[in-house]
Amino acid sequence: MFTEKDNELIDREFEELRLASLKRCANQSEYEIVLKAFDFARAAHNGVRRRSGEPYILHPISVAKIVVQEIGLGYKSIVSALLHDVVEDTEYNVEDIERLFGAKIASLVDGLTKIKSAFDSNSSSQAENFKRILLTLNDDVRVILIKLADRLHNMRTIEYMPEHKRSKILSETMYIFIPLAHRLGLYSIKSELENIWLMHTLPSEYESIQAKISQTVIERGCAMDVFMEPISESLNQAGFKFTVSKRTKTPYSIWRKMNTKSIPFEQIYDLHAVRIVFEAKPEQPERIQCWHIYSLITELYLSKTDRIRDWVSTPKINGYEALHCTVMGPQGNWIEVQIRSVRMDELAERGVAAHWSYKGQSPSEGEMDKWLNMVREVLENPDVNALEFLDKFHTGLLSSEIYVFTPKGESKALPKGSTALDFAYAIHTEVGNKSIAAKANFKLVPLTYELRNGDQIEIITAESQKPQREWLEFIKTPKAKSLILDALKSEIKDSQKKGQEMLDEKLKGMGIKPQSRVYKKLSESYKLNNREELFSKIGADLIDLTDLSKVLKKNTTSKFVRYWNLQFSRITGGDSDHNYDWDSEEDLPEESVAKSEEGSKETHSRIDIKKDFLLKENPIDKTLSYQVATCCRPIPGDKVIGFIDKDDIVIVHKNSCPEAILLASRDGEKIVKAKWSKHTVLSFLARINMRGIDRLGILNELTQYITLVLSVNIRKIFIETHDGIFEGYIDLYVHSVEDLEKLMKQMSNVKGVMSVVRSEIKEN
Repeated sequence: MFTEKDNELIDREFEELRLASLKRCANQSEYEIVLKAFDFARAAHNGVRRRSGEPYILHPISVAKIVVQEIGLGYKSIVSALLHDVVEDTEYNVEDIERLFGAKIASLVDGLTKIKSAFDSNSSSQAENFKRILLTLNDDVRVILIKLADRLHNMRTIEYMPEHKRSKILSETMYIFIPLAHRLGLYSIKSELENIWLMHTLPSEYESIQAKISQTVIERGCAMDVFMEPISESLNQAGFKFTVSKRTKTPYSIWRKMNTKSIPFEQIYDLHAVRIVFEAKPEQPERIQCWHIYSLITELYLSKTDRIRDWVSTPKINGYEALHCTVMGPQGNWIEVQIRSVRMDELAERGVAAHWSYKGQSPSEGEMDKWLNMVREVLENPDVNALEFLDKFHTGLLSSEIYVFTPKGESKALPKGSTALDFAYAIHTEVGNKSIAAKANFKLVPLTYELRNGDQIEIITAESQKPQREWLEFIKTPKAKSLILDALKSEIKDSQKKGQEMLDEKLKGMGIKPQSRVYKKLSESYKLNNREELFSKIGADLIDLTDLSKVLKKNTTSKFVRYWNLQFSRITGGDSDHNYDWDSEEDLPEESVAKSEEGSKETHSRIDIKKDFLLKENPIDKTLSYQVATCCRPIPGDKVIGFIDKDDIVIVHKNSCPEAILLASRDGEKIVKAKWSKHTVLSFLARINMRGIDRLGILNELTQYITLVLSVNIRKIFIETHDGIFEGYIDLYVHSVEDLEKLMKQMSNVKGVMSVVRSEIKEN
């Protein structure tokens, strides 16, 4: 039971929510339903505590506060947030919620319950779960918004989670929830999630950047005030009612820029921005008022015209509207200025929720509706593979948009990288199906032409044309791909049937029984999503089966290698009396029997995911107890995460590696708590980027210094010079991050070297 102190804390926290709810409730009846929901949730969770030791009811109260204060939703969402864990964690069911609070709130709570159970699942079908979750967009987008609020509060208290669960939550957040918050226009929530992710994924980098930001704010704070003062004076004279605020880049955005551009903190010049939010005058369009303010600013400061971002004329797909410009400050530094009306600011901070509040007043609402409709169309297609959908949806969330025009001047927003064929399907299904070519800016181009911002596109069609299988190879948008697959469905089914018959006949001729495991192995070997795609490509003569025996031998997993080597000559020699059954316990060694679709025995990994997995080296035979992922190449000392692969081998990635984030979001149950042991024998490949002033003999001096003075082996070096400046990279072998940092510090002391930073090795 709760103590008196606990109850006082609950009452105090709810009082803040109660006052916020009063502003969002239209009448006394709605307000009373909020009070009723709180009393009901408090009683249902009575005596239950979170891992932090706090009363559990504080979590739904906190989620409801985010819903009302940071997203701006109404009373039904507040009530649903208060009740969102009741069905999952207590004896009450959805019918009880409907009886007490009505069908709509019961529907929202039911959607949230399904989301929670899907993400709490340890099954490897997380992609399928996520697809089902997003189907709630068909019912009510508020479910996703409340779930984002729930995830934000869980991230704020993530330090109380067990470490093996923490990695899964962090990766899901980066791969799914942060892009979703971005696409829904919830910038403040997106930024906070990013910073919490960085704080827990790379704590030392986060603390270092935060300390440098704080120091810079102290040093430059007065200069920013001096910059803003004449702007305020000019706007006052022009009769504007406004607020001016200075903003600093977040630690995550700085970290990301440092890594993507391979530059140190000192070379981040756009740390500060100024935001002007004005009350729009009713007699003039907001767009014209934004440009009026821009003209007043550029009378005071020189504008960098190639950095103007006009999102008032053409809002972003997620509804964001603003005019951004960059001007030269009085101390010779570039400063970004963001110009928004009060309405635009509300849309920027509260995203999709504010979008519906301003329904009919915003030019951006059409783009948001189009995006949500596109998501619904893709979700409703039963033929879309779950993993493929997750990847496509993730890409769609992150992709920046371009604007192209029809011959009549109508604009169409499409993801960057879209082709002329994507544009054709964006106009109409039949236009896409009958496309044969296009004209870009009056010049004939193929359907594969990649669209550029501002292109004017005309699609050329022919009545005899029909969708081609090859189109799937270059199409970019999920909507277009879905429509092509629909058109090709009957053709694909025929091709799949033909392909399976061809493959089965070939396998039987080799003495191999055609079944699920063989199909799965071949799908992986040819890098396909599933067996249907394998059959289809064989049937369409896109896969040649003449080298099938080599493919099977080459890609047989290590669990089967010893057995396969003993049997392979007999199989390929045409011994048809041997019927090689991949699921037979008589044919396979006992340790190789795994769970298949036919229901074979399941093997359990020898690795305990709840215990630390020590990343050791063997100094005698120079081997490792793990494998280093080639996508990010971590070295001892890096913050890492491990994954158990299909051969029960631990593959180690950097915490921040995009591939690791993808793997953790898909297969959270395969995460291992990887910890480095001391490495003194084996060396690891790392890359450093250098930049400085060119002089005669500097390359020779650098290489000699690395090899002779620092005793480090160089694998590869690339340096180029232009206009007296040299830049390039060196790949070298080190024992640990500590050794690398010492080396970089010493190299930065070489005359002419201006910056030395670690960067990613892009090759495999």
